[in-house]
Amino acid sequence: MTAPFRHCPLCGELLVEREVEGRARHVCPRCAFVHYRNPVPAAGVVLVEEGRVLWVQRRLEPRKGGWTLPAGFVEHGEHVMECAARETLEETGLEVEITGLFGAYMAMDDPRAQVVLLLYLARRTGGALVPGDDAADAAFFAIDAPPQPIAFTAHALALADIRERQRTTPGSAP
Repeated sequence: MTAPFRHCPLCGELLVEREVEGRARHVCPRCAFVHYRNPVPAAGVVLVEEGRVLWVQRRLEPRKGGWTLPAGFVEHGEHVMECAARETLEETGLEVEITGLFGAYMAMDDPRAQVVLLLYLARRTGGALVPGDDAADAAFFAIDAPPQPIAFTAHALALADIRERQRTTPGSAP
């Protein structure tokens, strides 16, 4: 097990590995700080218009050039729904209203962290489609003809759910 840092963030002592709560964890032998490596929350949107889904092409690593739904990491003090709307605006130029929870996904293939991705249904309320922030491109693609490659497994799983919901309730948003 590796830790992203070797020293205690509270007192500076070198962390040691010990069993805590049935798992090997990095612990400070001086002040007893336990470094829990928890998943990182992220949020994004599923925006479908006329049978087409909004996708963002990554401008940066990891998975530069791959495509994702508009999404990003939740900032400290930010509600997940605010994050989803903010990331959509930053990456696509579109203002959205969150209309409901679409699904929750566990991203185990992001090299930065394990991620819990909450995706929300949204509808466009304004703005103009233009890639921004860390997006190289932003565009709508038919549900059955998404861009390739999809950057992360969680987004591919969400696409499968979008397709399934569209199949079971044709003509409606997922």
